[in-house]
Amino acid sequence: MQFSILRKVVTFIIVCTFLSVHAQETNAPKFGKGLFNLVGKDSTFTMKVGLRFQTLATSQWDVSNGLSNPESSMLIRRSRLKFDGFAFSPKLKYKVELGLSNRDQSGASYYTHESPRYILDAVLKWNFSGNFVLWFGQTKLPGNRERVISSANLQMVDRSLLNSRFTIDRDIGIQLRHHFNLTDKFVVKEIFSIAQGEGRNITRGNQGGHQYTTRVELFPFGEFASKGDYKGSDLKFEQKPKLSLGVAYDFNNNASKTKSNQGSYMYIDGTLEGSSAEFYQTNISTLYLDAMYKHNGFSFMAEYANRDAKDPLAKNSDGTLTGDKVQVGNGLNLQSGYMLSKTIEVSGRYTNISLDKDITGKGAENQYTLGVSKYIAEHKLKVQTDLSYTDIGFNTNQLLFRLQVDIHF
Repeated sequence: MQFSILRKVVTFIIVCTFLSVHAQETNAPKFGKGLFNLVGKDSTFTMKVGLRFQTLATSQWDVSNGLSNPESSMLIRRSRLKFDGFAFSPKLKYKVELGLSNRDQSGASYYTHESPRYILDAVLKWNFSGNFVLWFGQTKLPGNRERVISSANLQMVDRSLLNSRFTIDRDIGIQLRHHFNLTDKFVVKEIFSIAQGEGRNITRGNQGGHQYTTRVELFPFGEFASKGDYKGSDLKFEQKPKLSLGVAYDFNNNASKTKSNQGSYMYIDGTLEGSSAEFYQTNISTLYLDAMYKHNGFSFMAEYANRDAKDPLAKNSDGTLTGDKVQVGNGLNLQSGYMLSKTIEVSGRYTNISLDKDITGKGAENQYTLGVSKYIAEHKLKVQTDLSYTDIGFNTNQLLFRLQVDIHF
């Protein structure tokens, strides 16, 4: 199955390359701007094809026992193919992103027809009127800022613990986006989303209700250079202070997973994954507050997340507990960086995860991270390294070192 799909992807790239020779306009962009661009003969479509991957090395130690039990690994953390452009009209844009690494494809189950989850994004974006844009397809939901920031544009090696515990990631559905100016500089952006509520690449239908997400962002000093509100680090050295304040609220009606549309399914009455499965369902809500500030090489990002559920303890039809629990609680992430030069940055991060101990049985986690990044071609070619100390409640403390090389064509 994997070989067959991979062969189709390679074939598609070869066909695109052949078409580019016969297109009205063919050009090889500069590094980091895509492998090649296609423009139809009648200029009714465009396609930019890109490729990127990250090579990651990690070492981890158990601090509580004198740096004992060292573990190390190397892997291709991410490997992606990206296609974007417009179809028929510049007002109808699209984006397709495919994941090729094992981590990108993981999560095959009965609900994905036992198939790897190759598709990350497949979304149309229709600017149907003025500042209104309608998105339709599978893509990231407008939840926490750090998740919406592409893994290609992160300030550190990877996202924080807050993201891994509280993100709502990708889903399939519809998003309505709009923006307007309060003053010449003050910009307001709004997003409203209705999604299936099961996560990405689910093909067996919706197990519960739908997922509703709304997000509002305020830019009191105007917009950032090069969409910098969704990029780590102040690589553009903003000449004037820039600030983005965001608030998002997500409501997943009759959710059947431990983390809203993420985590594991909550089964009841002894059933397991499959056509005869029965699910525990409860309403799950998640609140996000975040901010991004940049000025003259300095950047600061803050995020707060809170997840709650109507009844977080999963129960069988007879009222007995199944042992599954919605991961309710709070998360806080504070992250900052300073560009020592145009290519070198030092950064720091503090993350606190406080799940409800009475419900989840988990103690608080505190993680402290120091990072150094070398930007050879901004985010398109960079080397990043960081060192994290994690204080895990009811468990052993850990020390983690990571080194990653990131390249984008």
